[in-house]
Amino acid sequence: MAGEWLTATANTNMFTYEISPVFILMEHMTLKKMREIIGYKGGDSILAPGGTVSNLYAVLAARYRKYPRVKSEGLQSLPGPLVMFTSEHSHFSMMSAAAASGLGTDNCISVPCNEKGQMIPAELERLVLKSISDGKIPFMVTATAGTTVFGAFDPINPIADICDKHHLWLHIDAAWGGGLLMSEKFRYKFEGIQRADSVTWNPHKMMNVLLQCSTVHFKQNQSLLYHCNRMCADYLFQQDKHYDVTYDTGDKVIQCGRHNDIFKFWLLWRAKGTEGFAKQMERFVQLTQYLVEGLLKRPERFQLIVAEPECTNVCFWYVPTRFRTMAPGPERDRLLGQITPILKGRMMSTGTLMVGYQPQGKLPNFFRCIISNQAVTEEDVDFLVDEMDRLGHDL
Repeated sequence: MAGEWLTATANTNMFTYEISPVFILMEHMTLKKMREIIGYKGGDSILAPGGTVSNLYAVLAARYRKYPRVKSEGLQSLPGPLVMFTSEHSHFSMMSAAAASGLGTDNCISVPCNEKGQMIPAELERLVLKSISDGKIPFMVTATAGTTVFGAFDPINPIADICDKHHLWLHIDAAWGGGLLMSEKFRYKFEGIQRADSVTWNPHKMMNVLLQCSTVHFKQNQSLLYHCNRMCADYLFQQDKHYDVTYDTGDKVIQCGRHNDIFKFWLLWRAKGTEGFAKQMERFVQLTQYLVEGLLKRPERFQLIVAEPECTNVCFWYVPTRFRTMAPGPERDRLLGQITPILKGRMMSTGTLMVGYQPQGKLPNFFRCIISNQAVTEEDVDFLVDEMDRLGHDL
């Protein structure tokens, strides 16, 4: 918060080095460190206003690398309709990117997932081949590291193998799950991430940096972002300045004015250290397991959707008293789905709890409890479980 106050006081733009020299250098070094954690040697990065825009940058770069003429000549220069692929459980921002880039949402193809919410590689390859046979041109695949609802991690290496085979750009949307990269204990969840062409990672999510703080990282050097997005505005980005103009970030983004999102992040990282962030991630996972164990101890009252969460997302139904003797199955699930928003309403009216809910595919409404607050304790988790039962037992 101190970093945010100073940022607002300085009120500097982030498009040229001469306007924000210290903050530009902080951005340069911090993003370089993040790329090293991902496993990139070199590469380039940028801070963007949210994960949706970070994912859009990846789509634009992927398309530009395959068909650079599209920047100047537009979609009519393409030899055919481009298609991209993403998990059916992925964030809606991939659909948004398809719409915003002119590809169209019909050309963002959803790939089926398994019961854990992970993309099925065999289904991905089947859909890639089908698109080719339909006369379309696959150019990009997005795997998700920490899906919005289940917190699932797509299997990166098998997906990367398919991308290599068909010459497709691989993007990893780790906006939610990326914070776990700070702990070596959870590195296995990202096995193969260094093979990706780009990675979205939002420190304002699990790492608790104040909104907004979203990053997108590229394996290729900075010339890709520059060539993809630059408009050569010589009234801002003169090439004969007295310093290294590669530090002028404004010509490699689609924005002109760009908010200073780095200082609060740099300051927090300096204060906590990488070890501090690692402990924070491990604590969140510990509390998640504590919640899961608490629900499993009350099988008549709670029904887990995913028995072993991969992230800090815990998805479940609450089972009121009158449904506890009813056999599990689609009909009970349907009724529990109807109960869920009613119980949420009681929580809000009482003012003691706020837990999100949503449907997912064929599953009707269920609760999704996310643990990403450093103030949460085991006592809070116990209260959550008991209070939901108090408020909902008679529904």
